[in-house]
Amino acid sequence: MRQEGSGKTIAIDHVQLAMPEGGEAEAHRFYAGLLGVPQVPKPANLAARGGCWFEQAGLKIHLGVERDFSPARKAHPAFLVDDLFALIARLQAAGCDVIEGEPLTGFMRRYVSDPFGNRIELMQPVG
Repeated sequence: MRQEGSGKTIAIDHVQLAMPEGGEAEAHRFYAGLLGVPQVPKPANLAARGGCWFEQAGLKIHLGVERDFSPARKAHPAFLVDDLFALIARLQAAGCDVIEGEPLTGFMRRYVSDPFGNRIELMQPVG
């Protein structure tokens, strides 16, 4: 049954990032282990494609295998975090380079790359 609506865009369901074939274990270490987003099973009809999904309330990150993979070094998702400096410490202890960006009113923020070179912005509201 079709629901009536205005046809406008209302929210983001998930963010899809690319990764090279065979990178699932590295993705798990970064997204579940360091960022703390639990890995969830992909639907059976999509699992054969490879890749992996990480989801929690309000945040869904899907990584799909791209044959001629090239990381997104400029385009990026921005994730809100509850303690930016605790996360930075965990990332740096794991050997990740954390980069400070230009100031943005109302936020503390940093950039990190996932194991495949995809740019990720980490933001914590201030005030």
